[in-house]
Amino acid sequence: MMKLILTFSISLTLLSCSNSDSSQLSSNFNKSESFHVYGNCGSCKKTIERSLVDLNGIGNANWDKETKQIKVDFDSTKISLSQIKNKIAAVGYDTKEVRAEESVYKSLPGCCQYERPE
Repeated sequence: MMKLILTFSISLTLLSCSNSDSSQLSSNFNKSESFHVYGNCGSCKKTIERSLVDLNGIGNANWDKETKQIKVDFDSTKISLSQIKNKIAAVGYDTKEVRAEESVYKSLPGCCQYERPE
């Protein structure tokens, strides 16, 4: 019985700590922006979103393949919207403001090569 109470207490403490950490984390992202990113498929979605995963100051990033819109939550004191768009372009995807290098775009799988804007 004592083991059960101890296990329950530890679990409750850990759960409490993880909840307070996540609420603190979400408050660190002071901006949320949506913008167009060209792409076609689920593979594009993975590549676009993963291009932002390890960046300091990025919270959530979600690209919708139907609307071609990405919504990004970020800390504008650590990263700018321009830097975010450049990171996406670095993996081969154009935004309306930043065009990916031709060689990077051409290295994308065939299903990911979209009709590029002029």
